[in-house]
Amino acid sequence: MTEPDVFSALADPTRRTVLEQVAARGSATATELAVPLGITRQAVAKHLGVLADAGLVDGRRAGRETRYTPTPAPMGEAISWMTEVGGRWDARLAALERQVAQRRARP
Repeated sequence: MTEPDVFSALADPTRRTVLEQVAARGSATATELAVPLGITRQAVAKHLGVLADAGLVDGRRAGRETRYTPTPAPMGEAISWMTEVGGRWDARLAALERQVAQRRARP
């Protein structure tokens, strides 16, 4: 899993909803999620597959179905990366604001 995989998986609003529902339930199958989400079981299964490939959920076979549980580590890694990058941008923007303020203060 890399951050781009996580961001790519989360770029789709339906996948974000699927992940939210899995997290809210603690675990779920594609069948359990399909009806309340208003999409087919096959569509949910494809979304769950992308989330699993990104490491955001873990699928375990339970009879004929696969039960998915959320996997928080990749999300934490992505949040850490965003925090780090955001901090660098904050520093750059603060420096830019200082330069603009200095230029405005000159006669």
